[in-house]
Amino acid sequence: MKRSGSADMPLHYGYVPQWLAERMAKLGLAVVENIVLDYGKDEVLRRLSDPFWFQSLGAVMGMDWHSSGITTSVMGALKRAINPHSRELGIYICGGKGKYSKQTPAELMKISESTGLDGNYLVKCSKLSAKVDNTAIQDGFQLYLHNFILSDTGKWAVVQQGMSDASGTARRYHWHSEQLSSFVNDPHTFIYGQNHGLILNMTAQQADAARNGVMQIATEKPETMLREINKLVMPGHHHVTAKDVDLKRLGAVLWLAHEKQPADFEELLLLQGLGPRTLQSLALVSEVIHGTPSRFKDPARFSFAHGGKDGHPFPVPTKVYDETIGTLQNAIYKAKLGQSEKNEAIKRLSKIAENAEKDFTPNANFEQVIAREREDSWKYGGRTVMGRSKPPVQQQLKLF
Repeated sequence: MKRSGSADMPLHYGYVPQWLAERMAKLGLAVVENIVLDYGKDEVLRRLSDPFWFQSLGAVMGMDWHSSGITTSVMGALKRAINPHSRELGIYICGGKGKYSKQTPAELMKISESTGLDGNYLVKCSKLSAKVDNTAIQDGFQLYLHNFILSDTGKWAVVQQGMSDASGTARRYHWHSEQLSSFVNDPHTFIYGQNHGLILNMTAQQADAARNGVMQIATEKPETMLREINKLVMPGHHHVTAKDVDLKRLGAVLWLAHEKQPADFEELLLLQGLGPRTLQSLALVSEVIHGTPSRFKDPARFSFAHGGKDGHPFPVPTKVYDETIGTLQNAIYKAKLGQSEKNEAIKRLSKIAENAEKDFTPNANFEQVIAREREDSWKYGGRTVMGRSKPPVQQQLKLF
């Protein structure tokens, strides 16, 4: 079985304001629709099983780029947005935080009735993944969130999160069924005795791989086991620093958005009319949709699309956010009608930025970039949980 990674994040308490939650759901749906359109539904599961990609998605959605709240807010937004379109997309999201995690088995059984998938098997996979991370791995984290994501092909991913009061951090675990060779098939021909319901028999001869794998995890020291998996550890500081970001990659995006114009690139002519600030966000969203795994090693960079609800690295530019969503939705709508030119232009946007990195030397001061975003935030409808951004004093005077 492929347990694809984990991420450690500082615990952040708070809430996602409604104005951001609604936008996160719309952008999340647009991102997923685009991935399904270009790469297929099972690619969505692979992406969600990558802790670096998941963190980048949360950052580009305007959540705090490194906090534990990314997990609950992103999965909540995706569940709200995707499940009404599950039949069309072929993707279903079950479970959630606290009491909602316990609803996963019932949700899976309901989905199995409409899709013909083996609900009992899916429930078993859900429970086993939670059991391993909550019990077999003695790392001091107790699960409080469990999301089981599946496609109508029967493949699935798990995103779940535990909390450690002792360390003041949360740990997110990712699973992917792509290499589920150890218990894909029921190892029993039949079971003697009265049937009292489903059981998980880890002692069967055919279950050697699953049993040995779980037992190895149980006997390993946590620090040894965690070194062997794909692990993302987020820093304790809340603000975004230069060391958190690949400055060459960010600089190429800023150059493309603010110093060049779509007219400079024949491949981007269909994006003419978008302002530089929206082009900056769209380039980063395009990378989340079309980028390769190596592009997500610095998730903080993606917070330069739509900022963060707590104002780090800058307030959420709601006007830019809405224009980015509208551009994506329009491109997806036209692509479904067979007019894929605009969708292809958005795809090429990330490639052009990537190609620009090869010979690019960043010359912009990182702190100045953030300062400019904060100073101009009011122009873009900037908002945080504390309220709306206001013009600088000198700008306020000019308004009266």
